[in-house]
Amino acid sequence: MRAAFVGKGGSGKTTLSSLLCRYLASGQWPVMAMDADINQHLGMALGLSETEAATLVPMGLEIERIKAYVRGSNPRLPSMASMLKTTPPGTGARLLRLDEPNPLWEHFAREVAGACLLVTGPFSQEDLGHRCYHSKVGAVELILNHLLDGPGEYVVVDMTAGADSFASGMFTKFDLTFLVVEPTLKSLGVYKQYQEYAREYDVRIHVIGNKVESEEDVQFLREQVGADLLTWLGRSAYVRAQEKGQYLPFERLEPEHVQALVTMKQALDSGQKDWEKLYAQTVEFHRKNALGWANASLGEDVTSQIDPAFSLTEAARGYATAS
Repeated sequence: MRAAFVGKGGSGKTTLSSLLCRYLASGQWPVMAMDADINQHLGMALGLSETEAATLVPMGLEIERIKAYVRGSNPRLPSMASMLKTTPPGTGARLLRLDEPNPLWEHFAREVAGACLLVTGPFSQEDLGHRCYHSKVGAVELILNHLLDGPGEYVVVDMTAGADSFASGMFTKFDLTFLVVEPTLKSLGVYKQYQEYAREYDVRIHVIGNKVESEEDVQFLREQVGADLLTWLGRSAYVRAQEKGQYLPFERLEPEHVQALVTMKQALDSGQKDWEKLYAQTVEFHRKNALGWANASLGEDVTSQIDPAFSLTEAARGYATAS
């Protein structure tokens, strides 16, 4: 299952992303962590030093490497020049598995706290003033478009703050979106935006309260988000130590916060993987990009990259049978 963490900047989504990854890894469940936030703090939240985090290979700087690999022998892509971040997989494309080595994992991934970590990377000096961060996040979108995560496997993505992920089709790539909110009206503003934007795309959302200090805070969140409130976390000495660079064993996390992570995993496991919807929405956003700007910019019809004979459901079923 795939989980996205979103929320207002400073709400704690990176912290909760890292805690869920560490909880899953502690139970020996395969987990891939992806940092798609402009601030790039997930590696350090998982336990890397600033120096170690700086050695991670950023996918956003080598998106052509990703295109070259996942393109495979897809006859609808005679060259990479017209391949977009939204390009859906087709016949001949290389599909990715968490449990199978491939050149992309070997180049970009690093095991941290039991999770396989991939990062998009920060802005470079060359990007400043003329390029948006979506050019980096496109690497994550390409990976997710070509990823066949299997039963008992988890993908956890720390997304950009606010409702910025709606500037691309990334928000439709997940089985469940965890929206982290503090018990304040300002923090809840992102929830209301997400709820409105996501409605027509059938995006499954659960709210996670964070920095909750009293029953009054819980009641406030319930009044504001109703049944969308899944669980909440209070102030944590464990998290506070982590924020100071003191990485304690995961077993030291407070029991009530471990229970919140258990609840989040149960919510993920209660969902159903819908490959048909995932692929249909990938095609929809690719078509929107084609008609909105790509056809005119590239001088060709990139909707021809959509393979009507390809089924992501059948591809996933084939991998499941083979394994």
